[in-house]
Amino acid sequence: MTEPSESSPAAGRHHLGGSRSLGFAVLSVSDTHSEDDDPSGQLARSLLTAAGHRVLRYALVANSVADVREKLEPWLADPKVEGAITVGGTGVSSRDLTVNALETMGGRRLEGFGELYRSLSFAEVGPLAMISRASLFVLQGKPVYALPGSERAVRTALEKLILPASIHLVEELER
Repeated sequence: MTEPSESSPAAGRHHLGGSRSLGFAVLSVSDTHSEDDDPSGQLARSLLTAAGHRVLRYALVANSVADVREKLEPWLADPKVEGAITVGGTGVSSRDLTVNALETMGGRRLEGFGELYRSLSFAEVGPLAMISRASLFVLQGKPVYALPGSERAVRTALEKLILPASIHLVEELER
């Protein structure tokens, strides 16, 4: 399957609002890192700002359903926050609880993101890609991306999926 070129009609449809700057929140979820030592969270913030978006909120919380919810719910209630990215807690261990937290917040899951992410990840890491629970939820009318905690995963998801489609997704959700 070929990818649409930047000038094709399909590419244009997926880059609506091309120069619009979105307001994002970035939540890192980790039991081993701190806000001062969070390379994947820093990478997410850097890639967002380099693409012209604004990072309005950032924090790092423990791998806990309560901590994730406690931080995200007020952020999503802020009209200036138009989307959120969580980094970490998407694996299959008993401590990987980000997706569990997002599932308890209502909203809906958009299946295509996880499927595409795992397909891209398979090309990079092979069959271990199947154990990622990378996901996209719509919570409080806003996209919330749950990304694995590695820098490679953050870069792949942002560069290949989130940045090319986020403006269009937000605009569709605002309709």
